[in-house]
Amino acid sequence: MARDYVRTITDMERYYYGAGNAMGYSYSGSELLKADSPMLSTTAGTYQAIYGRKVWSQLNQEFNAFSILPKRPWDRSGWRVITDKPNSGLVHGGVAENATLPETVRPIFQHIAAKPKTIAHTFDMSETAIFLADRDDGLGDIRAVLKEEMGKHHAEMVNKMLLDDVDDKANNNFESLDRITAAHATMGQDTNWVDVVADLDIYSIDRSGNSWSDAETNVGSGGTDRTLSLDQLDTLFQQIWERGGNPKVMLTGYDTLMRLQQLLQSQQRFMEEKRVTPTYNGVKGVPGMEAGFIVATYNGVPIIPTKDMPDDGNLSKIYYLDTDYLYFSTAIPTQYFESGIETGDPFAINRLGQEGLYRTMGEVWTTFFGAQGSIRNLK
Repeated sequence: MARDYVRTITDMERYYYGAGNAMGYSYSGSELLKADSPMLSTTAGTYQAIYGRKVWSQLNQEFNAFSILPKRPWDRSGWRVITDKPNSGLVHGGVAENATLPETVRPIFQHIAAKPKTIAHTFDMSETAIFLADRDDGLGDIRAVLKEEMGKHHAEMVNKMLLDDVDDKANNNFESLDRITAAHATMGQDTNWVDVVADLDIYSIDRSGNSWSDAETNVGSGGTDRTLSLDQLDTLFQQIWERGGNPKVMLTGYDTLMRLQQLLQSQQRFMEEKRVTPTYNGVKGVPGMEAGFIVATYNGVPIIPTKDMPDDGNLSKIYYLDTDYLYFSTAIPTQYFESGIETGDPFAINRLGQEGLYRTMGEVWTTFFGAQGSIRNLK
């Protein structure tokens, strides 16, 4: 080492210790190396995410079954039906020359009675939750958020009621389409339905001995699941037409819709593409090509899928609905009520908070069972 090199204590430390000194600094050549303590986004107490007031729902809350049903006002609590044709004992009513007139005949009438049912869903929030939601990083108007989401929930629960399985008696819920499109005659032959047959009674009708109250059904013998075929669909159309019905819409699940698509794909015949989106009563189905890869209609009848469609353990059922004779009879339309501290009446709910209520009153009516139908036991 040249003597002239060490002129200061720092020069001596660099020469003898290389990268260290008493101050804790490190040197390597001309670079200064030091132990940093940076401010990071993960540093405790320095960063808090703001989630904002928009809530993005991750749930499918569609209610297509309820939406496709026409809504009519409840003007009475019953109706009359003709259950049998006049029977004179003559094939056509021909009378021999100078013969006495035949005996008089008449059709058979029957009364059907139904009472409206009330469906209600409530929610509530505390005064403190309401106050804090509009400060800091809250939801903002928590009442508006819950009101919107509970409105969807109310409609979705009605949809689920309409799609309850046939072996679930309606009780205080609305009648289900599965029960309306059932038939005592065919389902009574299935040993799997022994306990269900007694529960098929609907409105004020004992369906055990009344063929007129049977819908048209296509079921598996003994409850056996069958592979879905176009013959099943065509046969049910024919049976309903012969009864005097004319299906306006087909309701099924997404799984059955895809299986039907596969059936029709091999028969695809068209000269040009024509994109079709089936709609019924304002509800849009799955878009597809007419007679093409994704089924939009069958026999000209729109197919509407719904997530809540019941099945028999495999594929979802298919309902044929003639909405000329099937509708939701509305006693009181869906209404929203609210009470509590925010509306100046905490005594009504007996606490310092706010409570909301959605209520719908009515019932699903069918005035012609023969115009409805279902295909069951599919795989």
